[in-house]
Amino acid sequence: MKFIFLIASFNALFFTVLLLQKRPKALHDIILVLWLLYLGTFIGVYSFYSHDLFTHFQLLSVSFISLFMLHGLFLYYYIFTLVSEKKQLQKKDFLHFSPFILFNIYLLIASFFPGTAVKLNIEQLSMNNDPPLLFLFFLILTALSGTIYFLFTIKLFRKLDINIFNNFSNSKDINLNWLRNLVFIFGIVWTTLISITIIHHVFGMFSMVFCTDGLFLSLSVFVILIGYYGLKQKVILFVESIIVSGDIIEAQTKYSGSRLKDSEAKLYVEKINKHMELSKPYLNPDLTLLQLASDLGITPHILSQIINDQYKLNFFDFVNEYRVREFKDAVVDPKNKSFSLLGIAFECGFNSKSTFNRMFKKSTGLTPSQFKEATF
Repeated sequence: MKFIFLIASFNALFFTVLLLQKRPKALHDIILVLWLLYLGTFIGVYSFYSHDLFTHFQLLSVSFISLFMLHGLFLYYYIFTLVSEKKQLQKKDFLHFSPFILFNIYLLIASFFPGTAVKLNIEQLSMNNDPPLLFLFFLILTALSGTIYFLFTIKLFRKLDINIFNNFSNSKDINLNWLRNLVFIFGIVWTTLISITIIHHVFGMFSMVFCTDGLFLSLSVFVILIGYYGLKQKVILFVESIIVSGDIIEAQTKYSGSRLKDSEAKLYVEKINKHMELSKPYLNPDLTLLQLASDLGITPHILSQIINDQYKLNFFDFVNEYRVREFKDAVVDPKNKSFSLLGIAFECGFNSKSTFNRMFKKSTGLTPSQFKEATF
């Protein structure tokens, strides 16, 4: 087990060195560097001194366990900086670190009172009939922090989806599926291991070393994956965020201060329709709201408002509706008879099989193959 921890620690520090050489570095890269430094040091120290810590250094081992509070926090802020437009964290963001700091201040103060310090023993917590309530509170907070921030992180992915639908015409390489899967798996594993640790303290089952080894093993696997994929992760640039309800944008609130008149909106619609029909920008699989707005000579804000208000669609659905129409015309063209359905779809601007199938079924109520059979 020790060798696995050492490999994970080495990987964390190795990926840190690679990230420091990355140019340019975004805020999420800086968060990842700090996160990997924390993980590499945390796992490395545990691999060498875990048993000595719990046996000979009672308060230090508690302080060491308090570091588990930081993992979920780093996970949350890493994803937060990926899906938001922030260039730097604000002072209020650092309040999330206050439980960890207060816990260690409490341990430092307790070290000056031998009568209290002797009761702060994690290994014998289940046998201690009089643990300080504040100590129990901080331990519970440490145990729950991973799960709490896991749930906060899930909400961030909802924000990411909203931003993708309103800024991009495809979600490939920007939907963070690798990170979604990693977060879900980690959340389940972490919650399970924390539950085992609680069972250990309540019922005396397993051992403290078994519990901590399990937690650090999950961290070791996590650090290798997050370092590898995080190194390749690029900045996701959003123009703006839009509030949605279901599949249709609730633009009234966002654009309540807009002075766009109905006559102006009509002219914009005519301009957009003409450009989409003649220039067919949707054939570009990487078309974004910013690029289309630039081609039309209008601001992204106005273009977004027109698409939301006049077409009752988000940008993602707006562009892909044109791609579906292009596919329907192309699939019945005799010159495309030798091409596969997916090949034709890619020629029409799609770059993902799943997106193509989902959008086509949403638009027509049929699968692409069903549509082809019904047509011929």
